[in-house]
Amino acid sequence: MVSWATRYIERLQAGETVQFRPRGASMKGKIASGQLCTVVPIADHALLVEGDIVLCRVRGAQYLHLIKAVRDGQFQIGNNRGGINGWISAGGIFGRLAAVSD
Repeated sequence: MVSWATRYIERLQAGETVQFRPRGASMKGKIASGQLCTVVPIADHALLVEGDIVLCRVRGAQYLHLIKAVRDGQFQIGNNRGGINGWISAGGIFGRLAAVSD
């Protein structure tokens, strides 16, 4: 199944930086709906920290959401409104937000 971020994930996996304008209010306060987001490939998952915003897949759904916690090589993903999507391994994270602009 092709979802909103599938083509961006494929490009990130090929080592490309991507730009897109996500819609929705789940990241309000960090990313407004429709803002231009620049996402870069992950060079080293060990450098990801709590508070990073990542393009990821959790239980089949694709998100540009926050890393809420890191534990034993696992990453807890959630939005900026208190919601938690779940825990994933490094293999579920495809890119890190590098810039947001209008």
